Amino acid sequence: MHDEMEIMDKLIADMEAGIYEPDDKLPSENDLARLFKVPRMTARKAYEKLQDLGYVYSRQGKGSFVRDQHQRIPLLFSGNESFSRKMIHMGYDYQSRNIFCDPIEYNHKVYKALEAQPEERVFRIGRLRLIDNRPIAIHASYVAESMFPDIGRTGRDITSMFDFYRGKGYTGFESMKTLLSVTYPGRKERELLACTSLIPLLVVETGCLDSQTNKPLEYTRIMYRSDYFTYEL
Repeated sequence: MHDEMEIMDKLIADMEAGIYEPDDKLPSENDLARLFKVPRMTARKAYEKLQDLGYVYSRQGKGSFVRDQHQRIPLLFSGNESFSRKMIHMGYDYQSRNIFCDPIEYNHKVYKALEAQPEERVFRIGRLRLIDNRPIAIHASYVAESMFPDIGRTGRDITSMFDFYRGKGYTGFESMKTLLSVTYPGRKERELLACTSLIPLLVVETGCLDSQTNKPLEYTRIMYRSDYFTYEL
């Protein structure tokens, strides 16, 4: 007796081998159930999980189809240009929405990166990144109030930190060491990114320095929906 994982593995292998091309119609739930000798519900669950993972999409009353895995956004980790400008320069219908600006509790890693003292306040400014009105990433920047005294008042209006820094007279930027990891979305991330718990998130932790003084401007933590991106290191 086959289970849904075996069905998923076979369909993914067939897609990767080119047996099914992007936008091809996949076997119906009934055909899949007969082929693998399983109840129809097992075939349905396999398709639901493949859809959650971004391999297929469904059309009401027409069945399941192969999603084009190559139509993804190139994510560039190199360079000192902002994420917003990269997306706009590549021609995407891009938006950045400010979703929070709050002081944080003391966090040793963040405070150390910002060279902030424990008694100082550090604010977390969050932006939701969208392309074609789809949420693709949550970008949180941590900024010391001692560096930008008005951050608590102006932080909720920021949609681009680079533009904010340029408005403060900073024109050259360098990146701190970058740490990459993978996590799965919690309830809040699922709501903001409109995804299921099965979609892995790529977490990028880094920071930004003023290139002239080498002073840290921000520490950043970005969570990207992994199913929307290809990665260029």
